[in-house]
Amino acid sequence: MAGDDPREEPENPFKGTPLENLFGQMGPGQVDLSAIFGQMQRMFEPHEGSVNYRLATDTARQKLAASGPDPSPGSTKQGAVDDAVRLAEMWLDRATELPSGVTSAAAWSRAEWIESTMDRWKVLVEPIASNVVSSMGDALPQEAQAMAGPFMAMLTQAGGAMFGQQVGQGIGELATEVLSSTDIGLPMGPDGVAALLPHNIAAFAEGLDHTEADALLYVALRECAHQRLYAHAPWLRTAIIDAVTEFGRGSRLDTESIEEKMRSIDPGRPDAIAEAMEGGLFEPETTPEQQHAKERLELLLALAEGWVDEVVGQATADTMPSAVSLGEAMRRRRVTAGPAEQTFAALVGLELRPRRLRDATTLFSALRDRDGVEARDRVWSHPDLLPDVTDLDDPLGYSERHGDGDFDAALGQLLDDEAGRDEES
Repeated sequence: MAGDDPREEPENPFKGTPLENLFGQMGPGQVDLSAIFGQMQRMFEPHEGSVNYRLATDTARQKLAASGPDPSPGSTKQGAVDDAVRLAEMWLDRATELPSGVTSAAAWSRAEWIESTMDRWKVLVEPIASNVVSSMGDALPQEAQAMAGPFMAMLTQAGGAMFGQQVGQGIGELATEVLSSTDIGLPMGPDGVAALLPHNIAAFAEGLDHTEADALLYVALRECAHQRLYAHAPWLRTAIIDAVTEFGRGSRLDTESIEEKMRSIDPGRPDAIAEAMEGGLFEPETTPEQQHAKERLELLLALAEGWVDEVVGQATADTMPSAVSLGEAMRRRRVTAGPAEQTFAALVGLELRPRRLRDATTLFSALRDRDGVEARDRVWSHPDLLPDVTDLDDPLGYSERHGDGDFDAALGQLLDDEAGRDEES
């Protein structure tokens, strides 16, 4: 029998799957089997949900460790953050009607940012991951699925580990650039904690003609403004997560792209698979079903960032000359996205960027100029009163169409309608 000949090449056990080309290239002595078995053991370890988040956290920490120093903020840095947050809160009190949402201030290292935000990342990543991981089994040929049978659960588990490693790579890269807990547009840390990363803020300030203290205060102003907004409008976080969930439901794997990338992996290099992960090995392809969710997410982020820009601009107008150029640097950074944010976008297929940031800032500024601070802030009184994409196209027209009296009438009607529905139920 052909199978009895010891000189005959054994059949590739991954034939018909995206891993066929990778393992087909491996010959005797080309790979470290102990390393492979170690990776396999981690891939099949039990985990809850679609992603192995323990592996994701470990991977993020390893990625961070390889990126350079990550000093823990001492008492001096913590004191500077405390002072910046206190001053920021005083200035914001005179620029917005929304009360403070901060209960404490924290100075985080990059590693502390990873640990403190992972629970929130789970909420954001899970809707996308669950669809992608489940589609990994669907990507197998029918014959392979039939043969796999009871092993399909193991394949799903392995998929969760591989996706976890990919997400960890992205979060570890992001940790090198984020400036605060709200830097991606929504609070990622514990509720009420205004958290800043002094080491990253110092790096951000290096290329600017301003002191590190000015950069720290400006980041604190934005952090505290975000905290006020999300504390006042708790439905906003839910709306963003719903948009991410809708986006995730439409995620599909591009199996042809995976196979092509697998062919290019050199099995003799231990870092080859990690590099493929960083390049978006399991990046979902964008589908038509996801377009509406993506547009909705971008609108929500643009409105939140635009309001923060407007409020911080008013808070610093007469007290902080450096705020104008710092704000412009921050807008460029948010709209164009740095390498870390681009890496995460490549990994999970979702960009957390406010593309219409300037238009949203103009809209809120026009509302304030026409009807005052209260009218600008009342936009967040109800989700149905938020501007839409067409309003961003004509921000001045929006302020005219939603005058103070008209806005109050619309809000009153919405509240009456909700009260009526509650009575009927």
